[in-house]
Amino acid sequence: MSADGAAGDDRPTRVAIACQGGGSHTAFTAGVLRGLFHEWDEERFELVGISGTSGGAFNAVVAWYALVTEGPATAVERLGDLWAELAADDPVDAWASALGVWGSMARDMGVPTPQPSPYTVPASYLGQRRIGRILESFVDFDDVPAHCTHTDPELVVGTVDVEGGVFETFHNEDVTEDAVLASAAIPELFPAVEIDGHGHWDGLFSQNPPVLDLLTVPADRKPEEVWVVQINPQNDAAIPRTPAAIADRRNELSGNLSLNQELRFVRWVNEWVRAGHLPADEFVETDIRRIELDEHFGPSTKLDRRPEFLEGLLERGERAAERFLQAYPASPDGTAPTDDYPRTERRH
Repeated sequence: MSADGAAGDDRPTRVAIACQGGGSHTAFTAGVLRGLFHEWDEERFELVGISGTSGGAFNAVVAWYALVTEGPATAVERLGDLWAELAADDPVDAWASALGVWGSMARDMGVPTPQPSPYTVPASYLGQRRIGRILESFVDFDDVPAHCTHTDPELVVGTVDVEGGVFETFHNEDVTEDAVLASAAIPELFPAVEIDGHGHWDGLFSQNPPVLDLLTVPADRKPEEVWVVQINPQNDAAIPRTPAAIADRRNELSGNLSLNQELRFVRWVNEWVRAGHLPADEFVETDIRRIELDEHFGPSTKLDRRPEFLEGLLERGERAAERFLQAYPASPDGTAPTDDYPRTERRH
């Protein structure tokens, strides 16, 4: 690839964006997308796909619909409005948010706490329905199929089929309100969402976020770069030893496991393309770049919907996007622009 990421000509670089899930922390992702789309240069970049899981799916679907119906400026506006709607801005909702955070903290520290089934708590159904109404206010799901054309970005939402025990992604016209709600159906908080006779849970258990699905498109739409907005930190400074720290790191690792497996496969495909083992008219090399949440927050704060907390994450995401674009085509940390993901494997 040339220095600006394009394949040696003047056309824009084909880019896909993958949004990792992580509850309230994905307000950071909304900030990243706002920053990217605020400065989006169509002569430099062509968005050919966007995917998301859980809260990342909220961002991906709202951004995609705004982009295909009105454009980047509207996407910037609606992403901010989305998180203003999701925020706990009334006393009852604020109390529920605080209760969820404190309950999560207590469980992480090993304190016995009641854990009722979401199927027996009316608030679980009411909360899920409230999220659905918010999504409906930003996306006309009946209108989605009309914008799923060869020239529009691919849209992918990740879930897991509870009964089948398999990952399941929903593409383009199959992305319904139920699919997005299923992608965020945390088993401890919300009931499974039934789709085609099967219950579906939070996509955090599957592809977080979907990456390979963004590459299964015609050759002229395959992304030359995938920008991963990563919520869970890749590295940790030390071995966690307290119950809370152990729970925290376990949560982070589980969120990154599927992501790193998919990125490793992308690297293999790149090597096969360079070696001539795959036809160049069907496959392209795909650079991976990460935009990471640059501060560590405990897992309990993924349930924190205080307006000031979410606004802080939005602003942090916008600053991260600004740094990313300023550093482009180098990766955000100034290292080589490609293969920016773990490669080391330990074998015993």
